Amino acid sequence: MKKYYLFLFLILNFPLFASESTDNILKELNEAIKNKQHYVKIKEERIANFKKIKSDNLTKEQEYNYNKTLYFEYQKLNSDSAIQYVKKNLKIAEELHDKELFNLAQLQLVTLYSSSGKYRESEALLKSIDKKSIATSLLPNYYISYREFFEHYAANSYSPEYRKQIGKYRDSLLSILNPNTLDYKINRIQQDIFSDKKYNDPKKQLLVLLNKTNEESPQYAMITYLLGKIAEATHDLESRKKYYALSATSDLKNANKDNASLQELALVFYEIGDVDMAYKLTQSAIEDALYCNVQFRTLLMSEVYSIINTVYQEREAERKSELQIYLLCISLLSLFLLVAIIYVYKQMKKVSRIRSELYDTSQKLAELNKDITETNSQLQESNLQLSESNLVKEEYIAHFFNLCSTYINKLENYRIILNKKATAKQFDEIYKILKSTTLVDNELEELYKNFDIIFLNLYPTFVKDFNALLIPEEQIVLKQNELLNTELRIFALIRLGITDSVKIAAFLRYSLSTIYNYRTRARNKAAVSRNDFEEMVMKIGSMALKA
Repeated sequence: MKKYYLFLFLILNFPLFASESTDNILKELNEAIKNKQHYVKIKEERIANFKKIKSDNLTKEQEYNYNKTLYFEYQKLNSDSAIQYVKKNLKIAEELHDKELFNLAQLQLVTLYSSSGKYRESEALLKSIDKKSIATSLLPNYYISYREFFEHYAANSYSPEYRKQIGKYRDSLLSILNPNTLDYKINRIQQDIFSDKKYNDPKKQLLVLLNKTNEESPQYAMITYLLGKIAEATHDLESRKKYYALSATSDLKNANKDNASLQELALVFYEIGDVDMAYKLTQSAIEDALYCNVQFRTLLMSEVYSIINTVYQEREAERKSELQIYLLCISLLSLFLLVAIIYVYKQMKKVSRIRSELYDTSQKLAELNKDITETNSQLQESNLQLSESNLVKEEYIAHFFNLCSTYINKLENYRIILNKKATAKQFDEIYKILKSTTLVDNELEELYKNFDIIFLNLYPTFVKDFNALLIPEEQIVLKQNELLNTELRIFALIRLGITDSVKIAAFLRYSLSTIYNYRTRARNKAAVSRNDFEEMVMKIGSMALKA
């Protein structure tokens, strides 16, 4: 069952595989057409190298063989050069009085004349040769010359009589050839195809021969050509393309200018509507026929070429017309594109200008926004400072009134005591009381204590924050029950906004130089910049800092 499915798969996909194979073969043919001058050059170099080895003291027989070798080299490359060397051999044969060599040269000249369109000369030579006088070894050449003469002549007349003659001489040729030779097999197959219209057996035989024949062999081109003919007779288009392409490629690589397969392949492509390929192949075939001076092939191709060329020119005219329309459309599109580019360029310049203006405006707005932000910050800071000042004022005013009331009571008590002493005429006691500074000292101590309490109530973290501004080893350590010391009170007053050293000295009852020394010493102990120290002290516990 699996074998059945595999077979069905291969059958269904065979056209695909065949098409791919044919495509590769056609690709190789196109490469061969492109490089055909290279193959000709290789052959001409080989011929040139052969000519160099010619010695000046060759015998007539050796020179005859030398010319015969060049005849075979030029036979399918350049018939005029081949004729030249055959004519030289005719003279040599006459000089040697060798009838067999003379007849061989004549038979070679017959084929060259008929292929180059010299039918009268070719026929005259054939009639001049007496079949009875021909050596047995030359009979194959004799029948081949007659067969090819009628093949070349029939290419122009299409007479059934000539076709019969071709079959007749092929039969004669088969009667004397060794059945085991390749020439016999090919001629036998040709007879089956063209005379007997048999295709199946010849195809099988040709495929067997094809597998045994080297691609570089001239017989390879003939075998594949015949396979193409069978495909044409059996209407197998894919095989027809494939085998004609193989045959044409072989001829091109062998620099064989008498290339029938190119002509047949051109017709195939013309039939399937690929005029470009048909024109390309026809042109290549005509170039080769003219190069080799194969007149009968040129005449055959001229008819095909005229038909294909007409269609090709019509197609080219249509393409030219289409191209003109495309060019017009492209021109209009290009014009439109140019206008669009100019418009876009102007718009881009306009946008660029607007962007520049917007950028300048945004920069100005950014600056204004920055100024507003700075102003708002300053206002906010000022508001915070005002709020803080108001809080300080409220706190100190309340304590001030309380202190004033306390001092009034103390003064009243002091007055009563002095009044009693004066009434009792205790003048020594009065003098002693007035002379004593204890009362003032107590009051100052009470004042500073009240100041410390009020200040620390406003700024409870002042001592800690102040020490944070000093280097660790210089930080202030308060005594037991001590709220602030003199140094802290100086900077407490500075924190309250009293920065004048004269006022600070008056409040703390110290000399001005002492206050300066305290302030300088504190700056020197600062862990921050000396210049920023007092400014940072003024920010301790501020509302702005808290915010």
